[in-house]
Amino acid sequence: MTTKPKARKFRIRRTTGTTGAAQRVGAEETQQQAVAGGMAGDVASAREGAVDAEINAIRREGLTGRQLRMARRLAQKHNLPATSDFDAVRLLRKAGIDPFQRTNMLELVVPGKDRDKDEAPSDKVQLPQTVPAEGVNLPSTEMNPLQARMREIGEIQKDIARRRRRKMALLFTRLAFFVLLPTLIVGWYFANVATPMYSSKSEFLILKADNAGGGGLGSLLSGTQFATNQDSIAVQSYLQSKDAMLRLDRDVGFMAHFQQPWIDPIQRLAPDATIEDAYKIYKKNVKIGYDPTEGVIRMEVTAADPEVAAEFSRKLISYAEERVNVLSEKKRDDQMKDALEAFEKAEAERRKAQQALVELQQKGAILDPEGVIASLRSQINNIEVQLQDKQLQLAALQDNARPNKAKVEGVKGDIRRLEALLRQLNAKMINASKGENSLAELSVRIQMAQADLATRDMMLQSALQQLEQTRAEANRQVRYLTTSVNPVASQSPSYPRVFEDTLLAFLIFSGIYLMVSLTASILREQISS
Repeated sequence: MTTKPKARKFRIRRTTGTTGAAQRVGAEETQQQAVAGGMAGDVASAREGAVDAEINAIRREGLTGRQLRMARRLAQKHNLPATSDFDAVRLLRKAGIDPFQRTNMLELVVPGKDRDKDEAPSDKVQLPQTVPAEGVNLPSTEMNPLQARMREIGEIQKDIARRRRRKMALLFTRLAFFVLLPTLIVGWYFANVATPMYSSKSEFLILKADNAGGGGLGSLLSGTQFATNQDSIAVQSYLQSKDAMLRLDRDVGFMAHFQQPWIDPIQRLAPDATIEDAYKIYKKNVKIGYDPTEGVIRMEVTAADPEVAAEFSRKLISYAEERVNVLSEKKRDDQMKDALEAFEKAEAERRKAQQALVELQQKGAILDPEGVIASLRSQINNIEVQLQDKQLQLAALQDNARPNKAKVEGVKGDIRRLEALLRQLNAKMINASKGENSLAELSVRIQMAQADLATRDMMLQSALQQLEQTRAEANRQVRYLTTSVNPVASQSPSYPRVFEDTLLAFLIFSGIYLMVSLTASILREQISS
């Protein structure tokens, strides 16, 4: 019970403060106007004096700042030429408009009057009331400002809703024309016009021969798919080339199959089509993919007939196998070529050295010149020893006073015979060691020929060993094409996929429309700015 008077007291003070501020503002404005008028030398007329009196009376009413602002806004709404807030109140009252109809007057307190704290607020509006003239007391046609504002907001909302509905209708129209209609056309084509295509899938891989020996990085990669990576890529490129397409056309009539009149116009190949047009159809219907992680080549061949598709696939696999064999044979030939040339050259050189040795031996008619020379030297040494013995024996006989003449003559004869034989042996030795055809020269040449022959034997053996190693390595480099999945004729068509292709067309058209719309909106914004 004690809180209510306090609240009323607080409101009274607040209202009084606001009213005092309004009165001070009005007094300052009046003073400024009076000073300005005095400086200008103007004399107020009776009408102006009456207006000032009315404004001063309104100022003494103790209106709050909120009421004054409301009066100013209402005067602006009715296009009244108000020069101040109090003038707005005066003009509104003069026009018969209550400027404070929206305000709750229960809390208004006229400043300067004391009230009892327990006194309840009065419902009486603390403003001068005017009594309407007789016959004019009719319901007002003026609308409450709050209702007018709500009505305007409602109209704005309705206008926004109409614009939104119109934009949504235009958006759906554009979507239907640029997205839905083309999608329906594409779906109708896939469902009713497109020729059913049958696909034949196959898988094959290229293997390398087992490595029985060797080392290094090649042996580390021999058991993996990286050992045949280049060959697989080469085979894939060949199957996707024009050469393979032309060979397939020569063997089984690739172009003639797609030129049949019962194929739909989009997938049909024209009768006068060029090789480039046929190659486009070939790339579209022959899809080859290589998986480097597994080393498998996957191929899918599409045709209007399932048996024809399987036949195309088998032919392409045979072409790939021939290409692998050609590549392997070329590698083997390149590796064996140098080894064979080296071996043949070593063998020819050894044959020449052996022939030269035989010719030298046949030329001197002596198989072992060194043995002959050694025999001569041995004979000479033996004769010289015998000659020295005979000379010593002769000297011993001649030392006697009366030597035996017969013995002396016999010893001298032996010495003469030995010297003659020694001269013959020395002559043979001289003939064997001097001249172009001497045994010494012949022995040296035979020794050189024998050394050359031994060297050629070693070179021939090394070349033969290298040839065997190269042959073994070439055998390990052989590639084999193994078909893991054979092509089989399908019973149901694989293409077109009506739902998937229609959905893909819808996404494509939607993306195109989105990109065009974004581009148009950005350009519109740039132009407007």
